[in-house]
Amino acid sequence: MIEQKDKLPRKLNWGILGAARVNERLMPAIIEASNSKLIAVASRRKGASAEIINKYAANTQGINTYDDYESLLQNSNIQAVYIPLANHEHVEWTLRAIEHGKHVLIEKPMALTVADIESIEKAAKINKVKVMEGFMYCFHPQHSRVKAIIDSGLIGQVRNTHSSFSFMMRPARIYRLAEDVSKGGGAMWDIGPYAIHTSRMWFEEPPKSVIAQAKFVESGADITTSGIINYGDGKFAHFDVSFEHARQSEYTIIGTKGGIKCHTTWQLPGDVPVISWWTEDGKITEERLLSANHFNLEIEHFSDCILSDKEPLLSLLDAKENCALIEAILQSSKSGVAIKLENKSHIK
Repeated sequence: MIEQKDKLPRKLNWGILGAARVNERLMPAIIEASNSKLIAVASRRKGASAEIINKYAANTQGINTYDDYESLLQNSNIQAVYIPLANHEHVEWTLRAIEHGKHVLIEKPMALTVADIESIEKAAKINKVKVMEGFMYCFHPQHSRVKAIIDSGLIGQVRNTHSSFSFMMRPARIYRLAEDVSKGGGAMWDIGPYAIHTSRMWFEEPPKSVIAQAKFVESGADITTSGIINYGDGKFAHFDVSFEHARQSEYTIIGTKGGIKCHTTWQLPGDVPVISWWTEDGKITEERLLSANHFNLEIEHFSDCILSDKEPLLSLLDAKENCALIEAILQSSKSGVAIKLENKSHIK
């Protein structure tokens, strides 16, 4: 007879480095996931860890708090950490976490250069831990439905995409414009990763070149960036990201026989996902799908990968390819010329 304790699901013990606003979504996700447990939260701002626990996890007991990151990393009970720190701090603290033998989920962008991601990859291999970039949207079932429609041949061959991600900047978020793009400031490093990622995943070919324009503020951060990624043979991905446009998180895919639109990529709990598609012969359909919490699904997926020793859906190669494109986009937006990407083919 199997004892009751053997029937209980295994749980991955998590820690969080930083009291960022995104914890409003990630902290409940770790607590609610069937295969994870939140052990500790650390912040360099004294008392901030307890503050966000009271705000987002008031009914959860036994979460440890630390006023420095190193103490959390030294906690041997913690197996994985989530890192939602400022963009330019991701690499430093990911490498430190890896050195302590922790698996790491890093809020996008994973890093600001491909070289830094390669350093993370090397360290992860040496320490035998898993690392994944935090694109929670990928785990929402609506994107699987989009892929199924494309795979069915309904819209033909994909020829063009358009991704738009934006929101009006509020005073509480002005810190996103405080640093130059070289330090991870601005719209391109903040919401741009979504626009590029939702463009890339529908093309089988690697990108050939990119051209972009941007509006920069005094700090050197971009507040609006728009551009075109050339995938060759007349295939293009258009994108725009902005902190001075009304809220959008959508993408459209145009094929040779029709098109598909995902109306809201940033799904909140309880939102009803809407996908619309149309074809050359005049069919127009709007599908309303079941609600899902992509943060919860992301945590469950990464926890399962660690507990079952499986590779994460989002690979480090994927992170390098997304980063390489963003680096090229920012280079183009400053130089005013198209940047060829053939030299990025070394990414492996």
